[in-house]
Amino acid sequence: MANVKKTAPRLRKLSVYLYIPNIIGYVRVLLNCIAFYLCFSDKRVFSVLYFISFVCDAIDGWCARKFNQVSTFGAVLDMVTDRISTACLLVILSQVYRPGLVFVSLLALDIGSHWLQMYRKVLLSLGNMPTTLDLCCSTFLTGKTNHKDVKDSTNWLFKAYYGNRMFMGYCCVACEVLYLILFLIAGKQSESLVDVVASTVRQGSPLSFLVALSLFGWAIKQTINVIQMKTAADVCVLYDIEKKQKP
Repeated sequence: MANVKKTAPRLRKLSVYLYIPNIIGYVRVLLNCIAFYLCFSDKRVFSVLYFISFVCDAIDGWCARKFNQVSTFGAVLDMVTDRISTACLLVILSQVYRPGLVFVSLLALDIGSHWLQMYRKVLLSLGNMPTTLDLCCSTFLTGKTNHKDVKDSTNWLFKAYYGNRMFMGYCCVACEVLYLILFLIAGKQSESLVDVVASTVRQGSPLSFLVALSLFGWAIKQTINVIQMKTAADVCVLYDIEKKQKP
């Protein structure tokens, strides 16, 4: 009887690991590993694999809702995969173009804004938590696991972005497509980013239109990241003020 009780939790744990959306998440990780291994030897294969992994991000979310397999583990796996894959691509671009600081700054903004936003949701949902460790461990265990929950936001652009899946999808796709295009059209190392983008747009080709369209969505996404980071920082500061005012 004791063995049965020990086996049951293990089977339940295994079942979560084998959820369909989580298996898609593992495939995404594998695709990214292969893509970055080939990134300098075969740019086209890299771009195809990277983009397939990006598209799978939407597929695993659909599967999670379709098969009622939404899980905390899946949400964490999804978010970590997104952040790491984009971070790796930005690091590569920082080595291909000058000034590389542009892409390093975008990397810092992306990670910083998402981390602060998750921290903000914890403070709003949990109230008084004694330690940073408690906050970090509780982020995905409170029922408000998604940094896209913006019902308490007052910024119209923030609400429009996270409140409209099509709009948010366009901005996210535009951002990744722009980075992939920049990687594909890069020639020799240390090219000027401004010169490459300007010359591509001036060509008047379908690629020029795609770059311009992607730039618009990219700009909106970076604006959202800044707003997200500022509003989350405000919540953290208010939390500190309220904590100090308590006897």
